[in-house]
Amino acid sequence: MKIAILSRNARLYSTQRLIDVARERGHVVRVLDPLRCYVRIAPGNMSIRYKGKALKGIDAVIPRIGVTSTFYGTAVLRQLEMMGVYTPNSSDAVLRARDKLRCLQILSAQGLDMPATVFGDNPDDTADVLAMLGDPPHVIKLNEGSQGTGVVLAEKKSASQSVIEAFRGLYANFLVQEFIAEAKGSDLRCFVVGKKVVAAMQREASPGEFRANLHRGGTASAATLSAEERRIAVEAAAALGLGVAGVDMLRSKRGPLILEVNASPGLEGIEAATGVDVAGSIIQLLETEASGVTASKVRRRAKRVD
Repeated sequence: MKIAILSRNARLYSTQRLIDVARERGHVVRVLDPLRCYVRIAPGNMSIRYKGKALKGIDAVIPRIGVTSTFYGTAVLRQLEMMGVYTPNSSDAVLRARDKLRCLQILSAQGLDMPATVFGDNPDDTADVLAMLGDPPHVIKLNEGSQGTGVVLAEKKSASQSVIEAFRGLYANFLVQEFIAEAKGSDLRCFVVGKKVVAAMQREASPGEFRANLHRGGTASAATLSAEERRIAVEAAAALGLGVAGVDMLRSKRGPLILEVNASPGLEGIEAATGVDVAGSIIQLLETEASGVTASKVRRRAKRVD
């Protein structure tokens, strides 16, 4: 099988692990910088080129698209999808997950619980928006931040208003959530591949920090999930249309609460914490699913010849 990985840096741990595992299993792998791909769009004649050469014969693509290249990266991914290439995470699914507000709206519609969340645009409405949420502390986060960046804990109402004013001054999109005190600076990362959780870790925030992200200095250890937590993680990924996802949640008094769903979850932290070959699970998913897509394409070509 010919596999393409959309990644800006082939030396990143996650990208390199996918390359190594895929090659060990006998596949041909190529890393494509999405920003060096360019496309031709025309009825019956769609094509994609990379550094001057046409991309052909790709069976599956794994998107590892960063926040800064979301628009262009998903456009490239969409072009490959329309050319019949299998991907576990479609361009639309990546966009759903990347937009935190849209993601929460979709999950809420499916009845999946999360910290109460509010958003509003007009400064005249700020006081009432915060009243809808309740008393502080409040967690204020950028709508398209990642790895804990753009997330602020405001312990007083005046602090919430000040942070909101600052974000508005930057013309940034943001949302405000209730602070779950009983989580005590820890969260769960559930790694979903296909229709099951293949690995899970508990992340603990460093002293004086409320964000448990490993990029913020947090620590991680293997976690044992309840049946309910596994079910929620799988349902969240499915609701967004993701075959590979990192579902982050908190343990609260009212049960598991989803924080967000990551469409390009890193492998280094969770493989180190759990010892699970997560990269192998992803490649195995491609072997199972892409083979069906390839067979379907062959049948369609045979019908055209007939």
